[in-house]
Amino acid sequence: MLIIGAKGFAKEVLEIFKQKNNLDNLAFYDDINTDICDLLFNQFPVLKDENNVKLRFKKGNNEFTIGIGNPILRKKLFDKFTLFGGKFVSTISPLATIGSFDVEIGEGSNILSNATLSNSSKIGMGTIVYYNVVITHDCVVGNFVELSPNALLLGHTKIGDFSKIGAGAIILPKVKIGKNVTIGAGSVVTKNIPDNAVVVGVPGKIIKYSEVLNF
Repeated sequence: MLIIGAKGFAKEVLEIFKQKNNLDNLAFYDDINTDICDLLFNQFPVLKDENNVKLRFKKGNNEFTIGIGNPILRKKLFDKFTLFGGKFVSTISPLATIGSFDVEIGEGSNILSNATLSNSSKIGMGTIVYYNVVITHDCVVGNFVELSPNALLLGHTKIGDFSKIGAGAIILPKVKIGKNVTIGAGSVVTKNIPDNAVVVGVPGKIIKYSEVLNF
């Protein structure tokens, strides 16, 4: 497995592999940060050249996941490493609680310890579900979404692609969050939110709009 990124969130993803006792042939990729050594934690190789990645993929070691949190950057990295021949793979902590019925998790999603996904919940591709997130029944979460620690999605909530739900935020039942929305930490969202909005407060209010995404 290749983890794209070697700082920050990549270390959270690494812990999932440790929990699963699946550290064999694990490597990282980072061509941005010059202060990273060739071995992360004196154990895991850090690739720093795209040609090395392509060679690794050609040899059959083509599974990758993304250890970077930003939803838009995650999408760009997905596109890039898929073109190299990579296979986007989900990483799910064995300490997460996943419902037994009608649960869908898209490829390349990262689900960390103590997250809870109830029955009839659906998670899109490339989405991050952080520690202690609770996704209750009949929720639908889009692609490349970031759900921060302790976020709570109540029944029949829908979250659009590329949206970010802040730590401890609560989305009330049947509320629809649009695409590329940012919900501030601790906010309580009681009504539908349009695309590109930035929301904070209790109850959540729109304070501004982000630039419209071109994809």
